[in-house]
Amino acid sequence: MKRLLDKIGSPLVAVIWNLLLVYLTYQVARLEYAWENVQYLTYTLEVFMGGLLFDTSAILYTNALYIVMMLFPLHWKENAVWHRICQWLFVVVNSLAFAINLMDSVYFQYTMRRTTTTVFSEFSNEGNLFGIIGTELLRHWYLVLLFAIVVVLLWKLYASPKLDYRKLQHWWRYDVVCLLSLAAVVPLCVAGMRGGFTTAVRPITISNANQYAARPTDAALVLNTPFSLIRTIGKSVFTVPKYFESEAAMERIYSPVHAGNDTLTMVKKNVVVLIVESFGREYIGALNKDLEGGAYKGYTPCVDSLIARSTTFRYSFCNGRKSIDGMPSILSSIPMFVEPFILTPSSMNDFTGLAGILGQEGYETAFFHGAQNGSMGFQAFARKTGFQHYFGRTEYEAERGTNDFDGTWAIWDEPFLQYYAEEMSKLKQPFMTAVFTASSHHPFVVPEQYKQQFPEEHLPIQKCIRYTDMAIGRFFETASRQPWFNNTIFVMTSDHTNMSDHAEYQSDLGGFCSPIIIYEPGREPEVQDKIAQQIDILPTVLGMLDYPKPYFGFGIDVLSTPQEQTWAVNYLNGIYQYVRYGYVLQFDGTTTKAVYRLDDRLMKHNLKGKVKEQAQMEHELKAIIQQYMERMTQNRLSTIFAK
Repeated sequence: MKRLLDKIGSPLVAVIWNLLLVYLTYQVARLEYAWENVQYLTYTLEVFMGGLLFDTSAILYTNALYIVMMLFPLHWKENAVWHRICQWLFVVVNSLAFAINLMDSVYFQYTMRRTTTTVFSEFSNEGNLFGIIGTELLRHWYLVLLFAIVVVLLWKLYASPKLDYRKLQHWWRYDVVCLLSLAAVVPLCVAGMRGGFTTAVRPITISNANQYAARPTDAALVLNTPFSLIRTIGKSVFTVPKYFESEAAMERIYSPVHAGNDTLTMVKKNVVVLIVESFGREYIGALNKDLEGGAYKGYTPCVDSLIARSTTFRYSFCNGRKSIDGMPSILSSIPMFVEPFILTPSSMNDFTGLAGILGQEGYETAFFHGAQNGSMGFQAFARKTGFQHYFGRTEYEAERGTNDFDGTWAIWDEPFLQYYAEEMSKLKQPFMTAVFTASSHHPFVVPEQYKQQFPEEHLPIQKCIRYTDMAIGRFFETASRQPWFNNTIFVMTSDHTNMSDHAEYQSDLGGFCSPIIIYEPGREPEVQDKIAQQIDILPTVLGMLDYPKPYFGFGIDVLSTPQEQTWAVNYLNGIYQYVRYGYVLQFDGTTTKAVYRLDDRLMKHNLKGKVKEQAQMEHELKAIIQQYMERMTQNRLSTIFAK
């Protein structure tokens, strides 16, 4: 077939053949994406058909220059040099697109979505990316082999028109044919890029993938990564819906402005927040007593012991799937909708957090993160939200040397959490601190001296969870000997979830199951039959302190809120998930896509249209979304700018 095409001589036929090769590479990439994440994704005929639409857009965007070069009506371009340039352009561009898809298939299990342009901001301050990429290339050698095979095939199967402008007897006919071909192809390309042929069709964007996905998670399989990158270049992140015509009507349903408790004297206890990397609820035995028929033990004996003395919740969730989502959610009560808040222009708005609020009440505040200073933008966020001190890898190594660096990301959790406990003893009470751990992070290694104690298990992360659990246990042993311990409220959660080997935690909602543990020495332990989420941490802590002033936060004081009024919200691939009244509602911004019982943990039975609470849940979720979008775009993320 390829030899036949080489003899035809038509640039248009050659372009068609070569673009068909690209379609094939995108399908290979999609199959690999599904195979790499088989426990999360389901490849169906509907996914395949929808994928063609998004592949067409990406292929035409990335090959636009190639198409023009091939069809431009100048007969003198028909020579070996010109077509070798075209071949190189074609192979390089499409090999790069294929490589991006392959790399994103590995990254998906950490984010549960396709990568967008925010990834460049997310990792802009990291100095270890080449080392991480090198490690992943070795670990996923089969993807390197697949890439090489596809590149060779693209080169070998590429068709060039066999024309020589010196032998064209009627060159003007050639130019006319090329001009007509280009005139016919251009509108087809524009329509393909937009996703439709009529003027009424809006250019397709990432959220349109949900039209072809049975679950929000599968929307990532409908998409391709080049499309996701292209469609998010320079795009406005937040669009304000018009669900409610008046502010008053929306406020009656939901408001992120909290009045505070001015009838009581503030209790100025210390506040310590532990944000544990990837420490999903699934790994914690004490929070999964019904898993595996009651036989599940988990990987966290130390945290299990802590939970026995703490307040936890039957249902608890993170508000995002990335570390940079966790920081605003936990410390500023700002969830992730559409894109990570830190990476959007709205991060320049006026807002504060737990550190800033308590700092105004005389607290000394400090943030601890054992990675390179500036990593993930945490230092900038900490300063923005009112932390007075920052202790990173630089400060640690200046005092304790360089032997405790893990070689990739940060100081190992065990020594860094000891450092954290000891440094807090140098602060003036009352203080508010937060620490972000790092060892349970990719590339999932433990210190050499612990490799026998924590060997490889079913998932690479599980040995790291055991190590970090041990480090947390040692932290509390050290902290319990400090003079400030009994006057402290401890809150522990994860930034997000991670690898999973239980179907219950691989569902659309299960991927957001994070622990929220509140430990206050002397407080009676209990498991509350409530719904809690990361954005509830700030209001709940302020409630425990009897904070008297108005403040801003999208969450609620979960301890003081009746069970039926607790709720959670998160965003996945264009779908909002709202948890309340014993149900999970999935909403695409316009219509409800599904409703599941909260105890339907595998999310198998869609009850859309069969649940009387559906209308009320839609109404409440719309108020949350509109409040969020209005306040983001109008710079009203504090009580000063609340109205």
